[in-house]
Amino acid sequence: MRQLVIAERVCLIGHIVSKAFGLVGMLLVVPNSQIILNLSQVGETAIQLSMAGGGVVDIILGTVAVSIYAYRTLGLGTWLAFMLPAMFISLGSELLGTSTGFPFGDYSYLSGLGYKIAGLVPFTIPLSWFYVGLSSYLIARTGLKVAQKPSWGRHIAAIAIGALLFTCWDFALEPAMSQTSLPFWYWEQPGAFFGTPYQNYAGWFGTSALFMSVAGLLWRNTSIKLERSQLNLPLVVYLTNFAFAAGLSLAAGFSIPVLLGLLLGVTPAVVLWLKSSTTPAEVAVEPVSKKVSVAKVEVALK
Repeated sequence: MRQLVIAERVCLIGHIVSKAFGLVGMLLVVPNSQIILNLSQVGETAIQLSMAGGGVVDIILGTVAVSIYAYRTLGLGTWLAFMLPAMFISLGSELLGTSTGFPFGDYSYLSGLGYKIAGLVPFTIPLSWFYVGLSSYLIARTGLKVAQKPSWGRHIAAIAIGALLFTCWDFALEPAMSQTSLPFWYWEQPGAFFGTPYQNYAGWFGTSALFMSVAGLLWRNTSIKLERSQLNLPLVVYLTNFAFAAGLSLAAGFSIPVLLGLLLGVTPAVVLWLKSSTTPAEVAVEPVSKKVSVAKVEVALK
């Protein structure tokens, strides 16, 4: 288990560092790339490698970190019961979206996020739906104390809030990924909300709510009681990914989508983290009755 914890932390740190370097690179290096290209062949090679694989490495590290965390904290079955629906449902939505325009709108991916499944959707996209989606859902479930006070109302609220947190990430992400000088996807017809169709956000909310609902049904017989310290990784992952997107969007002048994401996503996430328990859940132990056998003593009377 110690080796898993070390691997998880290494991957998480690598994910955060990759996000930081990616942000600095896209804000400072790319606009001045000609200067670096003129310096040496090494500079040219570094830029080519970072452009070709930087986003892929970042997403893979995040996926591995969250997967190890989920395996350690939730167990193998519970981890897979979320990851598989999240990846297959999101991939299905993305393939449908890039083919027909439903449910997100008419868009296409460019080449910066790795190999494309069916020539349409980068393989890293369903990975990012999984690891940010699980982080959002666990924050919502734990903050609402679904395991401690189970009810249909709390389950539905956790799904709705988890999907909202996930969608609010896209408020900051969308302008950064589609409207800046280095886009990763583009809209055939830019929408009314800072270049993004309103339909896109409905698609994000609906898709994430769907796979969270499936996971919730698969988890129905599993009591997932996490304390605040066990929620640190999901919160860090959520905030890190939001901060990366927000930095790019703010640099491009898209402040309103970022502020909306902060208000409806980051703030509730932090509040829910604060509302989670700081002590481990108490485990009820049944009293053990001890039986003392007394040997029979025969007394002979004379």
